[in-house]
Amino acid sequence: MTQPRNRWIVNIVLAIAVLAFVGVSMVPIIAAFRDTQNSNQNPDNSQGTTNNTASQKVKLQEEIRGLELVLQREPENQATLKSLLERRLQLLSLGEGSVRNVIEPLEKLSKLNPEQTNYAILLAQAKQQIGDKEGAAQAYRSVLTVKPGDIKALQGMVTLLLAQKRPEAAIGLLEETLSKAPQVNKIEPGSVDIIAVQILLGNVYATQKNFAKALSTYDTASKFDVQDFRPVLAKAITLKGQGKIEDAKPVFAKAASLAPAKYKDEINKQATTTSKAE
Repeated sequence: MTQPRNRWIVNIVLAIAVLAFVGVSMVPIIAAFRDTQNSNQNPDNSQGTTNNTASQKVKLQEEIRGLELVLQREPENQATLKSLLERRLQLLSLGEGSVRNVIEPLEKLSKLNPEQTNYAILLAQAKQQIGDKEGAAQAYRSVLTVKPGDIKALQGMVTLLLAQKRPEAAIGLLEETLSKAPQVNKIEPGSVDIIAVQILLGNVYATQKNFAKALSTYDTASKFDVQDFRPVLAKAITLKGQGKIEDAKPVFAKAASLAPAKYKDEINKQATTTSKAE
């Protein structure tokens, strides 16, 4: 398999099968804000837009200074912490500031709200982005300790492990999650989405080019609920990524027939879109 096609497998299978269709927004919010700055630096932008951006930056910086003063008096004021986080993220979207600036409010918010795991996941994403891989892993583990089936934390941890070239650790984490899922779901029904975890496991196999194991894992996931379109779609995308276009077509069609209406157009688009590697 060519290197470009291998990248297509990693990017499309992980992004589409797990992100859009498992119902998990795994696009890091912090990365999304950073990506936005590229459009703000577009040389085709008008002078008016540039001036408006500059005034936005000044306004945000003034608001941030005011919020920081409040936190000096009330360091655990959650409303102020949330406002500070929001404005610092907005500054990032305008190409100003550093990801490091959002870590402190995220650490405080995640500590004050351990049940609201999004704070810890954002914290992990921020730490990963600045190169603090161990800090990111600790943040993901803190979520999985409380909610072992949290699919966002699982996806984040798997992505981190794959980036560290530790696929076996990623597979082990997901297999352990699946082995404990019946007991966890008995205590808290529905807390582990077994099909979503199996799809994620299949995706890891796909990134390692173990396509037979990936497809087998998707088939196993389908047996849990024959009406669930997600493992069918993951299988179709993997077949397409292998270049098995004709084999993939009926699988895409089956996925589209099972999927809720809001996903059908995107599935059909995936079925007909040709990757650059092809």
